[in-house]
Amino acid sequence: MRILLSVLLCIFLSSCQLTSNREAQYLTVLHTNDNHGRFWHNEKGEYGMAARKTLIDRLKNQAAQNGHAVILLSGGDINTGIPESDLQFAEPDFKGMSLLGYDAMAIGNHEFDNPLHVLEKQQQWANFPLLSANILHANDRSHAYQPYTLIEKQGLKIAVVGLTTTDTAKIANPEYLGDLVFVNPAEIVESTVAAIKTSHDVDVVIAVTHMGHYHDANFGINAPGDVTLARSIAPDTLDMIIGGHSQEPVCVDAQGRQDKLFAPGEACMPDKQNGVWIMQAHEWGKYVGKAEFKIEDGIKTLISYELIPVNLKSNNGEFVNAYIEPDAKMKALLQPYQAFGEKKLKGSVGFVDGYLDGKRNTVRFKQSKLASLIIKAQMAAVGADFGLISGGGIRHSIEAGDVSYKDILKVHPFKNRITLMQWQGDELYKYLNTVTRFPPDSGAYLQYYGLSFDFSDGKLSNVMINGKPLDFNATYKMSINSYNASGGDGYPTLVNMPGYKPTSLTDAQVLKQYLQTHSPIKVNLL
Repeated sequence: MRILLSVLLCIFLSSCQLTSNREAQYLTVLHTNDNHGRFWHNEKGEYGMAARKTLIDRLKNQAAQNGHAVILLSGGDINTGIPESDLQFAEPDFKGMSLLGYDAMAIGNHEFDNPLHVLEKQQQWANFPLLSANILHANDRSHAYQPYTLIEKQGLKIAVVGLTTTDTAKIANPEYLGDLVFVNPAEIVESTVAAIKTSHDVDVVIAVTHMGHYHDANFGINAPGDVTLARSIAPDTLDMIIGGHSQEPVCVDAQGRQDKLFAPGEACMPDKQNGVWIMQAHEWGKYVGKAEFKIEDGIKTLISYELIPVNLKSNNGEFVNAYIEPDAKMKALLQPYQAFGEKKLKGSVGFVDGYLDGKRNTVRFKQSKLASLIIKAQMAAVGADFGLISGGGIRHSIEAGDVSYKDILKVHPFKNRITLMQWQGDELYKYLNTVTRFPPDSGAYLQYYGLSFDFSDGKLSNVMINGKPLDFNATYKMSINSYNASGGDGYPTLVNMPGYKPTSLTDAQVLKQYLQTHSPIKVNLL
């Protein structure tokens, strides 16, 4: 018995010694999010995938020299934002990401700005997986896309699970969603990670998400984001969340509050909730996030974190850090796409005599002169009495002076078609009683022209069409884009109603035609 106990004790002590003497491992996580078509640098020479590749190659080499495993992730939304990319369905962006060496990305809501066959093509252009565990087929609840991927780097086994905001169901184009449903991320990630750990011995579990970071879980009118997710799941489900969607640098102070003093080149501490690190690298490839972790005895310790600017300039026009020379191979890959786009977009199509404000904090909060021009163009295209759109569909401003087709496509990147809805006055009142209730600071916020009304104490009153009181027995023609008509942004669905007439004209086409016909546009008359 004594001999047996001695042997068992020896085995126990040996195993303990082996565990405690196991060398620490190191992991460098690089990340970006919300690319939105920025494969090329901007007019000031900022960001762009060629400079990003130079930086990422340098960071990978440094990590390798320090014995670190390296993983490169994207928080999604590769599509939509720059006409040169939009015209080519983000082909240069996905092929550029492949050359950059991304290991995985989350599927974002803007990946559904085009028909599903375009997303399938984008998956073919990418040599890395596009992930989402919480997008299912409605009929059998099967995964519509790859839910996770397993990556092994220098002996480290890393599980990466993708998650997509449930808001996609209302902010993506309903025409393109087919039978897809978006389920609660917290529920699906716990079951997915449990299944992974049952079948695989993994060292690190990462959620790559497109859900948004909302400080202290104050998500407002948005679907819950990364903070809510981290707080909702069981401890040790996830080690970190690499996010996107809210398009901000996630930096907090010592008390965990938003670090409002962060600026390019400054220090940044990522958020931590329920033991889960949460990171996001603003937008457009302006930064590459870099997190270094030490992994020892199952414990992951954050050693350092940086948001590294990619040729960003300060207010004085100087680069924040040393200029990053664009990678020649990447530039050669992307140059033909940029040249093709520029050729398609060059030349003036009209003139405006003043600035037309399409900034997010304008079109989602108050009536905009740019919205008035857009709606007038759509009304003219279909012969409507009045028109409306949701403010979130306006994505850029128009500067005073000559207007190019590129300027228009920045405003209208979604290729929504213009439709006509013919209403009986009493039914129109019911519709307006819904759409006038959408609050400021939402993509659904109503922009309108040829219409006025009062709304107070929860009651819609004094509705006027072109200065005349709404007649419940009269007939009215309303212009609206196909996105809102299909139920986008939570608008009532019109497509199957009597009086609905679609067209093949896109919002960009009709604005271009209106500018060509009516220029110069006098802003003070809108």
